[in-house]
Order: sequence, then structure tokens, then C-alpha cells
Amino acid sequence: MDWINAALLALVQGVTEFLPISSSGHLILMPHVMGWKDQGLTFDIAVNTGTLAAVMLYFRHEVARMLRGSLLIFTASGRADPDGRLVLLLAGATIPVGVAGLLLKDWVATVARDPLVIATTSIVFGLLLWWADRAAKHLRGWESIGWRDVAIMGVAQAIALIPGTSRSGITMTAGLAVGLTREDAARFSFLMAIPVGLLVALLDLKDIISGEAGMMDLSLLAFGFVVSAVCALAVIHWLLGWLKRQSMLPFVIYRLALGVGIFVWAAG
Repeated sequence: MDWINAALLALVQGVTEFLPISSSGHLILMPHVMGWKDQGLTFDIAVNTGTLAAVMLYFRHEVARMLRGSLLIFTASGRADPDGRLVLLLAGATIPVGVAGLLLKDWVATVARDPLVIATTSIVFGLLLWWADRAAKHLRGWESIGWRDVAIMGVAQAIALIPGTSRSGITMTAGLAVGLTREDAARFSFLMAIPVGLLVALLDLKDIISGEAGMMDLSLLAFGFVVSAVCALAVIHWLLGWLKRQSMLPFVIYRLALGVGIFVWAAG
């Protein structure tokens, strides 16, 4: 891998991680389209960690409050505390993806990486996002989220293990379906990314320690981390502002065009 490859892959990860268009799908497609060798697990770890750092930095005040709330979580006052309750809700939303990840790890890493799978999920879940955005009442804030909502959004996040689905896209879709505003569906989706990102980081650390992740130039890894983090930080800020005024339609159109384009490319 050279510096140009690293820059483009980190840019794609940083830009697409929190937009509802699937970062995993784009990262899988890039080597196919550009004729590159697969970038390998080590680089994926670096850029994924960069986007995790970005969302934790952007929501640093919420993260600090959740850390305080988590210290009181096993007391009656802690469970009644809004920050402690948020920790419990996010933990509950993470359980489905944790279970699904253990059961489907091999399938996701092999069969599901087919570009035609990505094309199908891009179209299907793009249409579902369009439906939810049009049908939603857009009345509720994320502070009103309850356990029923968490169950729906948690299952949606587990489905996002299929490449091309988009973790942020399907969790926003679920948030809209339970009545959240666009901005609040996005905010809770981003907060859901923190425990999932930490879980993935721990699994990646295990792979590094066991030697399964392989080796790579540390300067390239650091570069990929920084580029993905800066891009992701900018995208989070932009998207939350966009959703205050605009709909999800541009992302739906992009997903449909991407899916159709992949089918055309595969047929050729």
C-alpha cells in the first residue's frame, strides 16, 4: 500500500462511516473498482479506530456524563439518572449486534463481501430509508427513547453487519420509524456507534496480539487514523446540521444509483 491508497481509503472510511451509505460496502468495493490488492485487516483497524475517536470527540460531553452515570448504574439513583439510563439503553442496543457478530462472523467475512450483495442491500435499505423518512412523524427527541425503541434499533444495527446495509443508515431508519426527528435519530445512531466501536476495537486488539492482523508501516497506519478521524468529525458536524433542514432523499438517490451501478459493472 502506498500513501495515495492510504489517503483514499481513509478518506472513504471517514466520509462514509456516519453517512447512511455504508462505509464497509465502499471499502470492499474500492479494491475491486481500482484494481488494488485488499488493504488488509491492520489498516481497517486503524481507520475504524479513527472514526471511533471522532465520534467520541464530537460527543465528548455526553461521553463524560455517561462515564459518570456508569459509576452509579448499580444504585437506584444511578438507574434513575438520565446519564445512567442512557448507558443502559446503549448497552441494550449493543447486545443484538454482539450476538449476531459471533454467529455470523465467518459468513460476513466471506460470502457477504460479494459486490452483488452490496448492490442489493444498498438498494433495498435505501428504499427502506426513503419510506421511513417520508412516513415518520419526526416529533420525538432521543431523550424519549425507551426499551422498545432500543430493541428495534438494536436489531437494525445487527442487520447492518451485512455489507452495504450501512450501520448509521439502518439505525437512522429505525429511529425515524419509531418517531424520532431526523437529527435525533442521527444523534442516537452516532451514540450507538461508541459501544460497538469499542467492542470492535477490543476484538481488533486481540487479532493484533495474536498476530492475525499482520504488519504494516506505522506511519501509514497513523496517517490513515488521522485522515479518517478528521473526515469523520467534519461529516458528523455537517450531517447533524443538514438534517435540521433537509430530508434523507439525496442519500437514498445515491444508494439507488450505487446499487444499479454495481449491477451494471458486474454485468459488463
